[in-house]
Amino acid sequence: MTAVEVTDVMREAIWVLLKVAGPAMIVSLVIGLIISLFQAVTQLQEPTLTFVPKIVAIFGALIITMPFMIGTMVTFMEHLAQRIAGLE
Repeated sequence: MTAVEVTDVMREAIWVLLKVAGPAMIVSLVIGLIISLFQAVTQLQEPTLTFVPKIVAIFGALIITMPFMIGTMVTFMEHLAQRIAGLE
């Protein structure tokens, strides 16, 4: 396997990582922003207030996007296995 092929595999792996982690990270960002605005408006500065809503929202996003995430990872693994099999 040449350096170019390894670079291509790593580039594809990074894109898969971004696709799989993206929805949960975006949900966390949006919920954090909403809670921060709520805390700024109400002047309620409780540090633990952000954790429970974020965790619940992230778990919900993971459950909703699980088929997409699994499909993306399976497609990547099949593509990677085909590349490995093609090395012989």
